Amino acid sequence: MFSVEELEGIDVIKRGEEFIEVECGCTNNRYGDSVGKLRIYGSGKLEISCDCYPGCNGEKISPSEFEKHAGLKALSNWKTHVWVFVNGDKVPLRKTKLLKYYKGSASDPSEGVRPRRSRTVHRDELIRCVACGKDRRFLRRNKAECMIYHQATKASETWTCSNYPHEILRCEDDEERASKKRLRGCPRRSICKGCTSCVCFGCNMCRFEDCACRSCVDFIQNAEP
Repeated sequence: MFSVEELEGIDVIKRGEEFIEVECGCTNNRYGDSVGKLRIYGSGKLEISCDCYPGCNGEKISPSEFEKHAGLKALSNWKTHVWVFVNGDKVPLRKTKLLKYYKGSASDPSEGVRPRRSRTVHRDELIRCVACGKDRRFLRRNKAECMIYHQATKASETWTCSNYPHEILRCEDDEERASKKRLRGCPRRSICKGCTSCVCFGCNMCRFEDCACRSCVDFIQNAEP
């Protein structure tokens, strides 16, 4: 299946006629490493049997399911999060030759092919200036932008245009036109007031371990290991 060069530095635990098996893992910054055995078939199928604790029921699961099993529940990026040992170092699957047979599956998103994006999980949000009453837009496309918005919401009772982090903004500056103030990211953006189809109620991207607010504390305490 694989040449000697493609497997250089990788300890193969088991070999079959149509598969090889190697040790793998996934690291959660809070809970540490979940380890398992990755079986790679010549057909392109990938299966992981988790050994994170004795009696774990994570048997023959996909890499995406293993990623979630390890506590990484945001948008799947298992090719980066799942690693194997190469010469004793943890190396993401995407940097090895072990995925050369992998084709993905259009019918099973857990096999690594992401669903076509019709909306974003974290839509834009608006915060109103307490001095002038104008709404200012905050983007939430990544964790850093989510943090900026989160900090602003905690200070919303005293938040003014001068606190806007992305540019110098004054109360005298024009507000977005009403037609532009729709919350991008929602399929019903012109009428949406916060429906469950476009609002994230907590994930690893918009909740923070070092934040003492009730939303973050509740999420971190209740997050599955």
